[in-house]
Amino acid sequence: MENNVRDVIIIGSGPAGYTAAIYAARANMNPLILTGMEPGGQLTTTTEVENFPGYPEAVTGPEMMADLQKQAERFGTEIKYEYVTEITFGEKEGDVHTLKSNTAEYQAKSIIICTGATAKYLGLDDEKKYAGSGVSACATCDGFFYRGKDVAVVGGGDTAAEEATYLSKLCNKVYLLVRKDEMKASKAMQHRVEHTPNLEVLYNHELLGLEGNNVVEKAKIINNLTNVESELIVDGVFIAIGHKPNTDLFKGKLDMDETGYLITQNRAYNTNIPGVFAAGDVQDSVYRQAITAAGSGCSAALDAERYVAEFFEEV
Repeated sequence: MENNVRDVIIIGSGPAGYTAAIYAARANMNPLILTGMEPGGQLTTTTEVENFPGYPEAVTGPEMMADLQKQAERFGTEIKYEYVTEITFGEKEGDVHTLKSNTAEYQAKSIIICTGATAKYLGLDDEKKYAGSGVSACATCDGFFYRGKDVAVVGGGDTAAEEATYLSKLCNKVYLLVRKDEMKASKAMQHRVEHTPNLEVLYNHELLGLEGNNVVEKAKIINNLTNVESELIVDGVFIAIGHKPNTDLFKGKLDMDETGYLITQNRAYNTNIPGVFAAGDVQDSVYRQAITAAGSGCSAALDAERYVAEFFEEV
């Protein structure tokens, strides 16, 4: 095998990518990380992380990603700030995969995809203005900061229902803004919403904007049937209209579910292509936590190590 063929290339640089690199590097696989256009992933937009083990005093998302990067580099991981533009997968076990980035071309015996997912937003300027200061797309991540406060959740599906009921256990009052006259969430989730005392559903309501002095203090809303505008006095707004997995590059090449999440097989982290693995939010539509992403990165690296050892042994 030619020397310029890598044992493993990791696409993406969030908790899954860096953890995969740590384990791959310790296994002498000399991993290369191609960071993508958002080095560090979603956590770089998170102010404080309090639920990742090992940080008893909390840590900011960017600081945690910097720590993970340093640990990966300590064991010999090479990191390049490039994004993949084209990929050609080998078809059978033992085939080499070819990747093109915005600046170079690479070959690898195995690939670990850790491109993550992106939370969907409404597109309001105020969402960016108050990001990390009252606007969130993850109740499990940030709900703790709103204990005893009033918040609003935007959305009508299962994600919104789950976020709202989760927040109802922490917050004084939760408003659920549903754009239509009914929820599209499952009947079971609707039942939970209806029987949560401090959760009020506002049907046919949409978010217009946010107000506050550096942090969210009010949500401006509108009844889309009557066009009557009003305000909610809230400390936070959770946008719960879903996530989009970053898998456009792999469409038609790797198996995905109906929303675009990569499908991993046999209770492991291998995709339908031999030697191609996936970890983190790109294949996890359920948990979407930094710790679960990191755990799957570890598992994917171990899977890749076994694969390379089995199919690329020196003769």
